[in-house]
Amino acid sequence: MKLQKLWVWVFVTVIVLATGIANAGTLDDVKAKGFVQVGVNGQLAGFGIPDEKGEWKGLDVDTGRAIAAAIFGDAKKIKFIPLTAVQRFTALQSGEVDVLCRNATMTLSRDTSLGLDFAQVNYYDGQGFLVPKKMNIKSAKELDGATVCVLPGTTTEQNVADYFRSKNMKMKPVVIENNAELNKAFFAGRCDCLTSDASQLAGARSVAPNPADYIILPEIISKEPLAPAVRHGDNQWKDVVNYAVLAMIEAEELGITSKNVDEMLKSTNPSVQRFLGVVPGNGKALGLEENFAYNIVKQVGNYSEVFDRNVGPKTPLALERGLNALWVNGGLMYSPPFK
Repeated sequence: MKLQKLWVWVFVTVIVLATGIANAGTLDDVKAKGFVQVGVNGQLAGFGIPDEKGEWKGLDVDTGRAIAAAIFGDAKKIKFIPLTAVQRFTALQSGEVDVLCRNATMTLSRDTSLGLDFAQVNYYDGQGFLVPKKMNIKSAKELDGATVCVLPGTTTEQNVADYFRSKNMKMKPVVIENNAELNKAFFAGRCDCLTSDASQLAGARSVAPNPADYIILPEIISKEPLAPAVRHGDNQWKDVVNYAVLAMIEAEELGITSKNVDEMLKSTNPSVQRFLGVVPGNGKALGLEENFAYNIVKQVGNYSEVFDRNVGPKTPLALERGLNALWVNGGLMYSPPFK
């Protein structure tokens, strides 16, 4: 009996180790092929969408570029792969993409049963409701009996069902997998409201036929920490992705921007010296060049620059920093020391 238990233990151990080995080595694989494959939305203004010239734009897109800059010293060594909400996790699990930068909410079940690891949050969000002004609705509590446009395979789908149930209200979901088609259905009047993360609602409204005809209701019904995701079991790759995001946050806190980063190389501040690789150590620890953070800031920018040009107050999305402000300004963006 004891021998049988021993063999079972050996078998399980071999399986666990084999799984770890199979998932390890992403950084080496990425270096070998010469670019990083990043799964993105492809249809979400402000986060991941090609412009009229075919150039990819968005906060998630820039997160992917930061990863490429960290690894290669070149933010252009990247391939963007558009994925639907249903496709995204399968594409990551199968190895079709190296990292997912696609407005994915970090949850317990995704972190465990899906075999994923989430890196640093790059946008703190929450689910809301977009409705036409002509409905004269001021609160989500007035949506009893509404038809609701919602994406399948998302936390949004479960959250909205939970919300209506908790309020003893009824709803009729209109489920469409493609994000662009879902928005099109809403603006065509097929449903009374569109529900998604508030940032996505702002993005959808920004490309509406007449954005002023729509309002986002005040209720935020969930926590949606959006973060890049990688496959479970490859700690080095997770560290690289994690610290690529954190580098943009740390740069903002240190006052380093894409415009002054060259001058900051002369700084006598020990924290700045370590961060930019003037004092070595951080790069080697990650398996990267010592100036990986310099390359991120020089080519992509700090977090404030990325936020402002993609989703900030002067963009069509017109989003305020809110929870995405630095911790010193009352937000949740906080980086551990780079040392």
